Formats: sequence, C-alpha cells, structure tokens
Amino acid sequence: MILKRRFYNRPTLDVARDLIGKVLVHETRAGLASGVIVEAEAYIGESDPACHAAPGPTKRNAPLYGPPGVAYVYLNYGIHYLVNAVTEADGWPAAVLIRALEPKDGIALMRRRRGKSRDVNVNDLCRGPGNLTKALGITLAQNCLDLTGSALRIEDQGGPSRPVQWSRRIGITVGVEQEWRVTAADSTAVSGRPIPNP
Repeated sequence: MILKRRFYNRPTLDVARDLIGKVLVHETRAGLASGVIVEAEAYIGESDPACHAAPGPTKRNAPLYGPPGVAYVYLNYGIHYLVNAVTEADGWPAAVLIRALEPKDGIALMRRRRGKSRDVNVNDLCRGPGNLTKALGITLAQNCLDLTGSALRIEDQGGPSRPVQWSRRIGITVGVEQEWRVTAADSTAVSGRPIPNP
C-alpha cells in the first residue's frame, strides 16, 4: 500500500520514526528497485541551521515549502544526490532525509548501478544517502515527484515493526546537538554508528 499524504502531514519526528520499516520504491525503464528504510534524519524549519530552509525560501529549497508527501532531491557537494520526503503542512518547510536501506527488489540492478560485484554484501549497496540514490537510480529528475503516486514512492508492505534508536544527525557541522536521526536498531545496513549526546 502506497503511503497517503496524511502520513507525511504530521510532525516530522513522527514521520521519521514511522518511515523505519517502510519501503522506498523506484520504477525506471531499467527495472524496479526498492529497499526497506532503516535510517532517516529529520530537518525541521527555518530555525534548524542544518535544514535547507534556514536561509528562507529559495529556488533550490522550494519543494520544502510545498505540500507534504513530495520528494525533495538535491545534489550534495556536487557529488551525490540525496532524497528526502517533505513533511508537515504546506508552507511549513521540513523533510526527512532517507539515509539507508536494506535492499529488497532489483538487487542485481542495484549492483550494476553501483558497480559492485556479487562479493559485496547486499547491505552495503544502499548504506548511506548517496549510495542509495545511485542504487535506485534517483537523480534531480525525480525532484518534486509525488511520493503518494508516482514512479518514486514509499509503501507500507506489511513488514514487521522494527525497534528504533535515536541519535544525533551525522554528516553535518551545524545543528549537531539535535537527536533527530532514527535508525532500525536491529539493522546492519545503517550508515554509521549512533552518536549519542555526551
């Protein structure tokens, strides 16, 4: 079942937690690839210095100010595409960055896209936000797609609920004190060890 817009139209931390165990799906001409979300980070509002909305509305961050349930894809440091799910009410800028997946469908396709042989552990294919977009074929072409009804979507496939763990966000230099990173505590596919506050 594809997640409905009301799923995303809630407090961002609730959405982040509830995305753990859901399945990110991308259909392309090359085939379908998907993975179970096991790591995500919340970015909330203009007062969050690590959120792209911190400087106020821009052309780049416009999707953050739009309706919930839309994909916000951007190029990070000119190298990696990162995919986010926009959350909360239209006009309130917030999103959840999807950081890691446990590969599910299209694993051979993911290996080809990543240039990884069969010797590479399957859980390494989508470990980290840049790796998962490459594995799923997500680029700027998917920016602003409707996650509730497009080739890029998030589904509830009835998987078991996963125990979660909260920690500080990683890969950023500001807003690091917030424990807004959520991981599936039982997964070996997360992108880094939890960093608790001292």
